[in-house]
Amino acid sequence: MAKRWIQRLLLSLCALGFASTTRAQPAPDLTLSGVMTRADHEHYREVPFKVPAGTTRVTVEFAYTGKDQKSVIDLGVRDPQRFRGWSGGNKQGFTISDAEATPSYLPGPIPAGTWKLVLGVPNLRAGVEAHYTAKVYFQHGTSFAGFSAVPIKPGPGWYRGDLHMHTANSDGSCLSMKGLHVPCPVFRTVDAAHARGLDFISVTDHNDTAQNNALRELTPYFDDLLLIPGRELTTFWGHANIWGPTAPLDFQLGSTRAPTLAAIQTQVEKAGGLISVNHPGQPSGEACMGCGWTAKDTDFSRIQAVEAVNGGALRLPGGAESVISGIPFWEARLNAGFRITAVGGSDNHDLDLKPESKSGIGFPTTVVHATALSQPAILAGIRAGHVFVDITGSHDKQLDVTATSGGRTAEMGDGLPAPAGQMVRISVHVGHAAGGSLSLAGNGPKPKLADATLPGDDETRSFEAPSDGQRHWLRVDVRGPDGKLWLLGNPIYFNAP
Repeated sequence: MAKRWIQRLLLSLCALGFASTTRAQPAPDLTLSGVMTRADHEHYREVPFKVPAGTTRVTVEFAYTGKDQKSVIDLGVRDPQRFRGWSGGNKQGFTISDAEATPSYLPGPIPAGTWKLVLGVPNLRAGVEAHYTAKVYFQHGTSFAGFSAVPIKPGPGWYRGDLHMHTANSDGSCLSMKGLHVPCPVFRTVDAAHARGLDFISVTDHNDTAQNNALRELTPYFDDLLLIPGRELTTFWGHANIWGPTAPLDFQLGSTRAPTLAAIQTQVEKAGGLISVNHPGQPSGEACMGCGWTAKDTDFSRIQAVEAVNGGALRLPGGAESVISGIPFWEARLNAGFRITAVGGSDNHDLDLKPESKSGIGFPTTVVHATALSQPAILAGIRAGHVFVDITGSHDKQLDVTATSGGRTAEMGDGLPAPAGQMVRISVHVGHAAGGSLSLAGNGPKPKLADATLPGDDETRSFEAPSDGQRHWLRVDVRGPDGKLWLLGNPIYFNAP
């Protein structure tokens, strides 16, 4: 059912003007049709339809004939309790959910019962008929395919983004026209990310989804930047980013609403979202309440990512490996047998930080190998671990690692069987990191690198070693001339289940 809804939603959003690509159209849940004549000129008609209980999103695609003869039918909608919006003739439909809606329409609960399309006819000539059709789709559940109806870019590639930032919907600030620090509008944040040349971002305000309504409005304008809905669940025992869902999620860990972390994880899983533990290396206390991860009985098999590099760490001595680095926390989970993806996030709260501070949007950058620049593909790439973190926030540094054994090949995040004695070949391609060098990390034997230096901007290295047949993880990083991390890779997992 969820998959069918996602397919429908992608198609219906195309019809709402969010994209022009066409695909085979599935059947709507309802089709409303009728004809307008001169008698309807300068009149309104309300067309009723039933919304079933349990509906979480209503999408309507609207079309009519007679435009070549200047016929005009305007569109709006009422639910059983109130007026929900009017787009007139400027849109070909709308979507409404509890958390966000097409501009011109109000988000909020979706009451069951009789809704009414409100059709206005400002012009219809004598002797002309305008036939209208409204296709209505109902979503039951919380899965959400994203604001972009079709991929921003359709092909596979390495896509660069920032997964952690804040706006006026929580504690994000920027300078006003008078130069005062004020709550920062969502538009400024998205515009700054676009100026940085990023491919995707997730706005993760604390325990909030109000920003999603603005993101839906901005998606058609920023049509080369993927906007992924997100939020930072802020509890007394840790913070975690949730990417994907727009539906409300309980964050009050320890209360009757969310008595355990497992209860929160179940909500997220039902909504098709990903969970990432944020800045786990930070201390918790009055300076940063609940910032370190101390949640009891955490089932890390249900955690998809860890923010190994947070923008705040980059301002301290040691940078990504400073005293508040999340890398040791992440590695401890890897050593315990969990396959969790390392990501980065600027955690930007001040949009007007100068780029040289290395703590603005895109510092660090999370780079994802995905089948397309779309929400489902980016989240799938993160889940799979096909990720490296560009700590320098560059526009072009590249790290591509593969391992081959017994005719099988794995990339970062993948598992690779390698029986004892079988040779494993590691291939590394590094781009635009001249002056750096390779380094290895893992919990097993580490092959010796014959040449770790990277003198040029396009370097490839390969090395071989026999497998010991045991379960290990191995990752490749790139360090600068001063030994500081430039690129943090994700592991390849040998002989992992």
